[in-house]
Amino acid sequence: MQLIKLSATDSTNAFLKELLSVQKQADFTVVTTDAQLKGRGQMGTTWEAAPGKNLTFSVLNNLGSLNVTEQFNLNILVSIAIYEVLEQYQVPDLRIKWPNDIMSGHSKICGILIENILSGHNIQSAIIGIGLNVNQLEFNALANVSSLKLLMGVHFDLEELLQAIVAKLKVLFVAFEQEGVDQLKSYYESLLFRKDKPSTFKDENGELFMGFINGVSDSGTLIILLEDNIKKEFNLKEVKLLY
Repeated sequence: MQLIKLSATDSTNAFLKELLSVQKQADFTVVTTDAQLKGRGQMGTTWEAAPGKNLTFSVLNNLGSLNVTEQFNLNILVSIAIYEVLEQYQVPDLRIKWPNDIMSGHSKICGILIENILSGHNIQSAIIGIGLNVNQLEFNALANVSSLKLLMGVHFDLEELLQAIVAKLKVLFVAFEQEGVDQLKSYYESLLFRKDKPSTFKDENGELFMGFINGVSDSGTLIILLEDNIKKEFNLKEVKLLY
């Protein structure tokens, strides 16, 4: 893979996007940085990471022709890739919190932000941004956030982790191209945080309601089982899982 290492940048996603605006880049080009100054998460949230202690990187995937209606497949592939790598390291109680946060127990350890470059109705390229808390020990009193070192008490090699995640991404993208997404989607659903457990949610109006996470639709909306055995779909802006 082509690996670009930066000492600091505002955002590895933005840096890779700028590179692409100048000239085409090789598939699985990786941009990583010791310090990401303006890291972003889903819904415009910020991603805080101590310099030199975590993995903050972006991976380019030149998809060719994935219809924009299938973009959630990318979330499935990337989430599973990180899950499986961390499972190999025996990180405890791993789950995927919809749509693509990686949890250990009730603590978030990894966030993913995928930005797509479109050509008509097709996704031409995907910029996969990943922030993984590795060796950081303090998080400024952020709730429900942890790191691999806090969880397991050992220091992790950042380069080794990076190589493992990119290698796993390559394997899963090949599997997706050859076999489609059905099996991967079922696997993803089985790994969902609080799946089939009574949970409390907040809707876009701030109202609380109870339900059970049932799965995800093909478009990536969260399917929640409500009272009277009614299933309802929610997108990211419409619902927040509280506990």
